[in-house]
Amino acid sequence: MAKPELRRSLLAKRRSLSLKEWQQKSQQLCHHLNALSIVQQSNTILAYFSFRQEPDLRALFSLDKTWGFPRCVGSSLSWHTLSVPPQIGAYGIVEPHCDSPIVEPDRVDLILVPCVACDRRGYRLGYGGGFYDRLLSAPEWQGKRTIGVVFEFAVVSEFAIDPWDQPLQGICTEREYLAISASLL
Repeated sequence: MAKPELRRSLLAKRRSLSLKEWQQKSQQLCHHLNALSIVQQSNTILAYFSFRQEPDLRALFSLDKTWGFPRCVGSSLSWHTLSVPPQIGAYGIVEPHCDSPIVEPDRVDLILVPCVACDRRGYRLGYGGGFYDRLLSAPEWQGKRTIGVVFEFAVVSEFAIDPWDQPLQGICTEREYLAISASLL
């Protein structure tokens, strides 16, 4: 299946989840993430605010970590901690206020990456804007540990990749954690 059709199909499936089912799957996924040693050992973690019924990570945000959240700036992502309440930004996504402190790449231990789908090789399918592929290919972000966050039904064996697609090092669902890279075992 081509990426646009796969994206449409999986977004429709995600939207069809009942509120209770979405919350349960999100809680289970957070439980798996919280149990990972890489999460426990990280001081600064980049995450996201759930959009269009992406897995909700709010249960993790009470952990004693520095949490960074993305703000869309043109065709790039800028990462900030929350110093004031978040706001609705570009594309209708909740994001930090532009005056919130910036999280510098050298402080980041782990990035939790939202996905529409992941394949078992670690490649992700996003919304098609390329924000995360551009981020992860930038020199200052290369080598950062990355975990794709997705519901189990959106993990597929393989899909076509493009030259700019950046693989993730692990995938976490409500059912399992799949380490792609030995550095995230």
